[in-house]
Amino acid sequence: MAELSLLGFAAALTEMTLEVDHATHSGLEAAARIVQTEAKAEIGHYQGAIGGLPAWAELADNTKDDRVRHGYTENDPGLRSGAMRDSIETNVSGHEAMIGSDDDHLVYFELGTTKQPPRTVLAGALMRKEKEVVHEIGERFVGTLVGGEVIGGALRLKR
Repeated sequence: MAELSLLGFAAALTEMTLEVDHATHSGLEAAARIVQTEAKAEIGHYQGAIGGLPAWAELADNTKDDRVRHGYTENDPGLRSGAMRDSIETNVSGHEAMIGSDDDHLVYFELGTTKQPPRTVLAGALMRKEKEVVHEIGERFVGTLVGGEVIGGALRLKR
């Protein structure tokens, strides 16, 4: 094993810090895309209860009639033109990943209104994909710390 000077040790720590920051950012970007993809896929399909969130309520008959009158399918909750679904974006900054939309319709859909029950797209997507998100971030972070690729919770042996 090679000996490091104090300056060499400081340089190695600085390099490791940069690598960990990069791995964290990369892991957060991948995790955010997982949640984004799931959230987009949920729109238009009834979702069951998960983690204390209620199952999506059936669309009201007058809503179904209105959808058909406007040329949409009768019973695809939240999906009309696809604009609300397509507005879901990700943004990673520092050690935070944000998945959301600037479309007010998604806020009403997610939280509900006095006339519409909540249909939690973003929270539901995160809860459904929690294990994948944790795995994605952890794999990149741990792999960087130990200097190897983590595969299914194990390090790849280098020969």
